[in-house]
Amino acid sequence: MPHAKLPRKSTNIDMTAMCDVAFLLLTFFMLATKFKPEEPVVVVTPASIQVTPIPDKDVMLLTVDKKGRIFFSIDNKLKRLELIDAIDQERGLKLTKEEKNAFALGSSIGVPLNQLKGYLQAENTERSKLNDVAVGIPTDTTNSDANELALWIRVARNTNPLLRICIKADGGSSYPVIQSIIKTLEGWKIFKFNLITNMKEVPPGTAAYTMGDEKKD
Repeated sequence: MPHAKLPRKSTNIDMTAMCDVAFLLLTFFMLATKFKPEEPVVVVTPASIQVTPIPDKDVMLLTVDKKGRIFFSIDNKLKRLELIDAIDQERGLKLTKEEKNAFALGSSIGVPLNQLKGYLQAENTERSKLNDVAVGIPTDTTNSDANELALWIRVARNTNPLLRICIKADGGSSYPVIQSIIKTLEGWKIFKFNLITNMKEVPPGTAAYTMGDEKKD
């Protein structure tokens, strides 16, 4: 008895749900992605065998370029607004809301306080040119009014006590500049901070190399 042949039907897959999910994910990443502001100066950090990772949030970054100029920044936009409000009130800078927003959305600051208002009024392209001729944040080995870096550090830590301090210095920067930063931190009883360096291989035969072999075993 012959078998009845059933007609073949093509498989039909409804892609509507997949397209909806794809567009939802695309929209999410477009809205949630945070673009890192461009750094005002290029810094070539020295090499080190230290492997301790730097914090990924609540970071105060002190950048020192090869000319010895110091730039200051923190990573939290809301805390940056609180910080600039406090700086404005303490020093009477009379910053507008637009200028404070420019500070919150920007990257590092490397100008004295008496030049800050004009710096924040400039457009992004002009701000980049100003960074090239900026003198950096004034500092010395004391916590006097002339040491404006001390003011930024104090107000930033009052705004966010969880801040971890990282120093990113160019390998060509002079030691007295780094020393002035460390002395400023010591003036506020801050003895723990991170130095950002490039990673290099541990030299064979050193104590660090031996410790690394012991950990592998």
